[in-house]
Amino acid sequence: MPTPPSPFISLAALQQNFADGLATLLEAHRGLGVYILVLANAAYDSRLWAQLSPALSARHSELAAAMTETLRNGQTLTEPDDDVQVFLKLLAIGFGHLKTMESRRAGPWDLFFNPIRALRPPRSSGMKFEGLLRAFDGDGFHFNKPFLEKEALWQGELAGKPARLLYNKFPFARLHGLLVPEPLREAPQYLTPELHGWAWDLCAQVDLPGFCLGYNSYGAGASVNHLHFQSFVQPDPLPVQATRFSQNGGAEPYPLPCRRFTDAESAWVHLDQLHQRNVPYNLIYSRGCLHCVARVPQDSNKLGAQSRSYGWSEMAGAVTLFSREAFESLSATEFEAELASFAS
Repeated sequence: MPTPPSPFISLAALQQNFADGLATLLEAHRGLGVYILVLANAAYDSRLWAQLSPALSARHSELAAAMTETLRNGQTLTEPDDDVQVFLKLLAIGFGHLKTMESRRAGPWDLFFNPIRALRPPRSSGMKFEGLLRAFDGDGFHFNKPFLEKEALWQGELAGKPARLLYNKFPFARLHGLLVPEPLREAPQYLTPELHGWAWDLCAQVDLPGFCLGYNSYGAGASVNHLHFQSFVQPDPLPVQATRFSQNGGAEPYPLPCRRFTDAESAWVHLDQLHQRNVPYNLIYSRGCLHCVARVPQDSNKLGAQSRSYGWSEMAGAVTLFSREAFESLSATEFEAELASFAS
C-alpha cells in the first residue's frame, strides 16, 4: 500500500481534510465521544460551525432523546463517564446557546473565550508532580486505545518515522492535532534527543506558513503520558514569538524566563539540563526555531486554581478563558502577573 502524503502538504489540503474528516466522523459514528469531538472542533472555527452545525443540532437532539429514554427505563448508560458528564453539561447549556470561539487582544496577549473547552475532563493535568519521567501505563489513557482509531485524521510516515495525527477533542489552536511519533513504541511523555531532533526536522520540512508544534512536559500541562506533540497552524506569530520581546531580540522582557534557540543541538543541551534538574517546561517548535519556557510544576502553591492547567499555549501568551466576564475584563497587566507566577 502506498504511503499517504503528509497531512501538512499545504494549508488548503489540511483545511479540507480536517473538515471532511469531521463530517465523516459525525456521519459514521453516533456515540457521545465523536459528537463532542466534532462539536468542540466546529465551535473553534466559524467556517466549520457553518458547515457542521445543522448536523450537530440534529445529532444533539437524537442523543438527548436516547439518553432520556435510557435513564427513564432504569437502564445503565454504556458511554464513558467523561463523555456522559460533558454531554449532561451541554444539555444544561442547550444547543441553541452554544457559540463559536471569540478572541481579542489585551496588549500583546491573545485572549480566547471558549466555554466548551471548560468541559474538558482534567485527566493527569490535575495530578501531583513527582518528576518529569513516569513509566508508560498501558492500562491508563493513551493514544493506542482501540476506540481512538476512528479519531485519527492521518497515519503514515513523517520525517522518517511512523506517525499518527489525531483530532484534539477539545482544541485551543487552529487546525489543532495530536501528533504521535512511533505510537506503537508507547514511549512516555519524556523528550529524548532523537524525538527532539525529529520535531525540529519536521518543522524544517513542512512548507506551511505558521506551522508549529507545541509540547508540554509532564508537570507542565501534559494530560496524556504517551509521547506526543500538538500540531497547529498559527496565522500570526504567537506573543512569545513577537519581535518586541527580549528572547527575540526586542527591548521588552518577557514576563517569565524564556529561551529561544535557532539550532537543535544547543536547544537539546538546555533541555537536558532541565531534565537533570527535574524542571517542567513548555516548548513551541517552529521552522528553524524553538522557544522554551521553564516553569514551576502545575501543582505549585504559587498558582491559582485555573492556571494549574496552563500549558504551552498560555506560556506562549495565548490564554483560553471559560467565562465571558473573565474574557472581557482580563487586562494585560493581570495576565502578565499571572505568567510571572510561573517563574521557577
